[in-house]
Amino acid sequence: MDYTKNGNLIALRVDRGEEIVACVKTVCEKERIRFGSIAGIGAVGHAVVGLYRVAEKKYYSNTFDGEMEMTSLLGNATEKGGMAYLHFHANFAKADGSVVGGHLNEAVVSGTAEIFIRTAEGSIGRRTDPVTGLNIFDL
Repeated sequence: MDYTKNGNLIALRVDRGEEIVACVKTVCEKERIRFGSIAGIGAVGHAVVGLYRVAEKKYYSNTFDGEMEMTSLLGNATEKGGMAYLHFHANFAKADGSVVGGHLNEAVVSGTAEIFIRTAEGSIGRRTDPVTGLNIFDL
């Protein structure tokens, strides 16, 4: 991975074999980002995405392996417990044109991934919502 910073915009390249969520977290920790938006595209060979079932307060994950285009990565960087807290959703297109997606847990790059992190001053915290069990914005 490598990145460059220009004003409030970071351009991050994630290389073959690297895991996207871990690389973004590394940059957010190094740059102390606690308030930002994240978007990206790329190619992966492994992805774990899920769905949160509110009634059960539990995530269910699906694993997908094989060549896929990451057609959309959207997320944000906030903070919880003084550490960077990332929340991502992503879509992955397979060779037959079918698309899978959901809450992103992990994705390993097969070619490259190009990610932009737009930062803002300050921070947004998280708190656990007692009704849903989700870590929601603490505004």
